[in-house]
Amino acid sequence: MKLLHHADVLACIDDAGTEIADGAVAWRDGVIVAVGSSAQLAPLAQEADEVIDARGCVVTPGLVNTHHHLYQSLTRAVPGAIDASLFGWLKRLYPIWARYTPEDVFAATQLGLAELALSGCTTTSDHHYLFPAGVTLDDSIHAAREVGLRFHATRGAMSVGESQGGLPPDSVVEDEAAILADTIRVIDRFHDAAEGAMLRVAVAPCSPFSVSTDLMRESALLARDKGVMMHTHLAEDADDVAFSLERFGCRPGEYAEQLGWVGPDVWHAHCVQLDAAEIALFARTGTGLAHCPCSNCRLGSGIAPLRAMLDAKVPVGLGVDGSASNDSGHLLAEARQAMLLQRVVHGADRFDPRTALRLATRGGAQVLGRPDVGALEPGKRADIAVWNVADVPSSGAWDKVAGLVLSPPRQARDVFVEGRAVVRGGELVQVRRDAVLRAADRSLARLMTFA
Repeated sequence: MKLLHHADVLACIDDAGTEIADGAVAWRDGVIVAVGSSAQLAPLAQEADEVIDARGCVVTPGLVNTHHHLYQSLTRAVPGAIDASLFGWLKRLYPIWARYTPEDVFAATQLGLAELALSGCTTTSDHHYLFPAGVTLDDSIHAAREVGLRFHATRGAMSVGESQGGLPPDSVVEDEAAILADTIRVIDRFHDAAEGAMLRVAVAPCSPFSVSTDLMRESALLARDKGVMMHTHLAEDADDVAFSLERFGCRPGEYAEQLGWVGPDVWHAHCVQLDAAEIALFARTGTGLAHCPCSNCRLGSGIAPLRAMLDAKVPVGLGVDGSASNDSGHLLAEARQAMLLQRVVHGADRFDPRTALRLATRGGAQVLGRPDVGALEPGKRADIAVWNVADVPSSGAWDKVAGLVLSPPRQARDVFVEGRAVVRGGELVQVRRDAVLRAADRSLARLMTFA
């Protein structure tokens, strides 16, 4: 058993919103066994094989990232894509991504996961939809196993290229029968439905403008036959909505509903341009949403109607999106941005820091179908982030929980996943930082020769 005690505040993010001064949490075999004050849990110190002092720290559940494209970590700040909106940004980057090898995907995935881990994330999804030169979903799965985060790998796909009226070049699309066959393969090989699973697989055609109606429909049928979740992009910007109206004769939410892409086993990325009827549809069906405010700002996609979504009880989590469209991977930064944008639209009293922090933890866990994570309470998995709030970026905050969002630490001090250390003292534990950076630099140097 391990015991962490003397946290300035233990923010449990449970149903009651419990916050414990001089807090402590104990875990055994990957599961939390007790939370309380340090005095209440003091007797457990005698049986603990490790006691961790958290003075000067706020302790929270590990953060949950509901949308990412980890392979994009090697294409940040690419000239020609820096000032482009979504469709132009994609057209600039598709030719570079088409040059990826399995080694590049592995390196990019570890780089992105290292960034997430260092910034307090313990569970992440990854929307991987581009498979050139022998790349398979296995490459990112193997990379994630080494870093140690809880990983939801989604088997994405693109099947409609430019010659058929789609956005991606024909060189990066796949045959639809092959897509479905490989999706079955990775689900059968890797998906773990058990409580506490470290690896799950979801079905995730890239977007309505890069796959056919048939593939969207068949993917939903396959996912439900296999009992796995479904993920795609939807209504990301005005061009996305215009494409849907022109191509399908309806709005994105209507299109999703027609093809079976709503329900508690579905989560959509972005949804910046949902209207009131679509928000009501998501609320009625329990359809989840990955809100990615920094990427939406970076690409000029707009401000998502997040306040209306939450008021309607739509399940919402946060996502950092791809590292080429953010260009960062820090979930506390997403929480802060989500809060600030809603205040710009609705006023300073309409979105508070604790709501934003809940989106980054419990909200994301709900969206990914993970009731076993996202809170610090007995029976939950021991996914824990320890934040030093006594250092320069956060020192001076009177309300230290609100300060995590208002004046966030640059990174977490310690991160535990399934009770195992992934970050200690601000350094990666399961992989070496220098090895991750060397591999990324090798791939980056090769990819830049094609730019």
